[in-house]
Amino acid sequence: MSATEQLDSIFSKYPGAGRDALIPILQAVQEKLGYLSKEAVIGVAQRLNLPASKVYGVATFYNQFRFQPLGRFNIQVCRGTACHVKGSAAVLEAMKQALGVEAGQTTKDGMFSIEVVACIGACGLAPVISVNGEFFAGVTPDSVRQVIKSFRKKAEDEHGK
Repeated sequence: MSATEQLDSIFSKYPGAGRDALIPILQAVQEKLGYLSKEAVIGVAQRLNLPASKVYGVATFYNQFRFQPLGRFNIQVCRGTACHVKGSAAVLEAMKQALGVEAGQTTKDGMFSIEVVACIGACGLAPVISVNGEFFAGVTPDSVRQVIKSFRKKAEDEHGK
């Protein structure tokens, strides 16, 4: 299904949509496509008769929206209070250095993405990261490289089969 057809499908659920439907439409686009591509932002703007800069401005205001596809392994780094107190800032920095991307970005090979979340809900295990829903407790800057290495190996093993 082309991007235009996907947008048509989404907009069919919002007949007569106007500016007031922008956020739910952007949420639906991201749910369907996995992120908000440049083409999707332009398409939404055209259909709502808004400048693309306005649509992009709204989307960038809310941290729920992504502008790159998630990596095969999406790493969520908890920055809640318990995790913060126990060193999640250093864990996040180590993650960014090890992967060479900032939070909200995906590695060039599409393998990893980093996402900062307010709270994972595992405060007793702080600091915590989640990789595609698999939790790692008591993470340290030193253990970050080992976690990444284990997922690279997992990808290689799956690719070799």
